[in-house]
Amino acid sequence: MTISRRRFLEGAAVAPVLLSAPLAFAAGDDSRPNFTVAVADLPATLEPARELSNVGTRVTYSIFDTLIRRDFLGAPDGGGSELKPHLATKWERVSPQELVVTLRQGVKFHNGDELTSEDVAYTFREGRLWGEKAQIPGGRPYFGILASVEPIDRYTVRFRTKVADVLLEQRLASWCAWIVNKRAYESMGFEAYSRKPVATGPYRVVSHAAADATVLEAFDDYFMGKPTAKRVTFKRVPELAARVAGLVAGDYDLITNVPPDQMGVVGGYKDIDVRSVVLANVHVLAFNEQDKVLADKRVRQALCLAIDRQKLVDTLWQGTAEVPASHNFPEYGPMYVEGRKLPYDPEKAKALLKEAGYKGEPVVYRTQANYYTNALEAGQILIEQWKAVGINASLQVVENSAQLRGPGVQIFNWSNSTRLPDPLGSIWVAWGPAGEIQVSKFWTSAAAFNKAGTALEAEIDPAKRKALFTEMLDAWEDEAPATILYQPSEAYAIRKSIGWRPTTFYFMDLRPDNLSFGKA
Repeated sequence: MTISRRRFLEGAAVAPVLLSAPLAFAAGDDSRPNFTVAVADLPATLEPARELSNVGTRVTYSIFDTLIRRDFLGAPDGGGSELKPHLATKWERVSPQELVVTLRQGVKFHNGDELTSEDVAYTFREGRLWGEKAQIPGGRPYFGILASVEPIDRYTVRFRTKVADVLLEQRLASWCAWIVNKRAYESMGFEAYSRKPVATGPYRVVSHAAADATVLEAFDDYFMGKPTAKRVTFKRVPELAARVAGLVAGDYDLITNVPPDQMGVVGGYKDIDVRSVVLANVHVLAFNEQDKVLADKRVRQALCLAIDRQKLVDTLWQGTAEVPASHNFPEYGPMYVEGRKLPYDPEKAKALLKEAGYKGEPVVYRTQANYYTNALEAGQILIEQWKAVGINASLQVVENSAQLRGPGVQIFNWSNSTRLPDPLGSIWVAWGPAGEIQVSKFWTSAAAFNKAGTALEAEIDPAKRKALFTEMLDAWEDEAPATILYQPSEAYAIRKSIGWRPTTFYFMDLRPDNLSFGKA
């Protein structure tokens, strides 16, 4: 399959398919170029905390800002974790449960309003992000720790947490922390704001059509300086061949989701550069415990043990991806648990299936074809590896996420990002009681995991925190609600004349300090 795909793309690159021309705009006296990005998919809406996905944050990162900025590009691999002032100029720990943040004065929203403490308090209000009846339940894993957010004066805000939280500063620089405009949010309403939000970022929304394109225009009052592109268009182009052809033809300036087996082909053009990074993200398989076959954890454990992850990395990713040490990553620093690994043991998998009384009942794995790079190819290999240990496995390709997790689901693919450089920003967000897997009842045997994670949220002693994290890992691996496949790489193809660096997140940073245009 890989060989046929390569031949198809080589042909497409030589004789590009006919693509619609990018949107044209009157140049006026603005000589800045337009910048067009071809993506595999677009988010349904643009409310940033509502669209916590790879396709969502790729777009919303240019529309919104956070109080504190994580300096990803401060490290050569695009994964820096130093925190820097952004919408906030400084922050002070008054106590383990209280943080006072001072805002940058003069920051403008896209509608001309000045950013104030009222906007910040409104962004983090209980009814939006973290209450029992919050508009965005997905915000609870990130900010359920909050007790209150209160304006002190026009440019000062006090954050209080329910328990001592060593990660609050990191939370304010990460997912769910993008600042919204109170006046626009209230006047437009939740749904209308989600379609055309008002924020402080370098680009403001012109239009958004999830099936076609998201068009942004430069916000020249941006506090970091005038954006370098006049317009940014994220164009939905699901087929890889069409993205490649459009880049070669000059219709696009940058394309996403370039598989490793195509990096050499696409990068072979003299005016195109391929830039890749290993993501702070893992592709996972989630198991539905409500299914009568997968209700037995020994079957789930067997599914995990039957996977040769290194083979997936070597064959599909050509060594550009990595097999992590469980849901446990070096960027955690002193919290990283040494000596763990994801085992590959087909014989033990067979023994567990026999012990569980598995009698060849069908097991179906659902995936979307284009959402994750190499998802379909990985699925085909997984089916064969499961069959090799006696599992009656088959692959079902679906069109959207609703079908992926719809009625009758047994196994589906997903990804987990390390939103904060700590277990509370990864495994706890994804698999804790406020995460969508437990909320959806796919995982119900999580008592030990939840007990350790809840204790970790309130613990500040480093040694005790690491011990609690180890308990969480032990419980997660034993109950096997899921398993990790690999830590993928993400490759972008871009015109060589354009200065831009990727980060270890799906965030696409198009701020003035990371997007420049040279001569073609």
